[in-house]
Amino acid sequence: MLRFPRSSNIFRECSAGRDKGIHVRRGGLQDMGTFKALFGFLAIVAAIYAGFQIIPPEMTNYSFQDDLKNIAMVGGSNPHESDQQLQDAVIKKAAEHMITLTPEQVTVQRIGTPGLPAVYVSADYSVPVSLPGYSFTLHFTPSSGNRGT
Repeated sequence: MLRFPRSSNIFRECSAGRDKGIHVRRGGLQDMGTFKALFGFLAIVAAIYAGFQIIPPEMTNYSFQDDLKNIAMVGGSNPHESDQQLQDAVIKKAAEHMITLTPEQVTVQRIGTPGLPAVYVSADYSVPVSLPGYSFTLHFTPSSGNRGT
């Protein structure tokens, strides 16, 4: 490769000023970027922690509501089963999901015509959720479905 003696001198002169004199301190911008990254990371960790506290009761409620539909379907197909037996079945299923219910929190209604009996079952309960610095209650009212008229 051919070099021109003058061109190498031009590049030396241009780069010569970098080492001497002017230094721009970017520490303030780098510190702000680090702060933003740390804040973002902590926000993600907090959201994941809150999710681990809130999602399990939501999923338990979803599963319990499915069990209520099954109890209502079996109760509707068996006209000899009393409302008290259905209420006890709901409380037993709730205990399997680690939900504490009293008989006052469970509603059992017979709906439908005499030839086509159906049962409506519902429950009403709350689950306390504790997060660092903040506590609240999740309120659930799962039911077996359409109540009829």
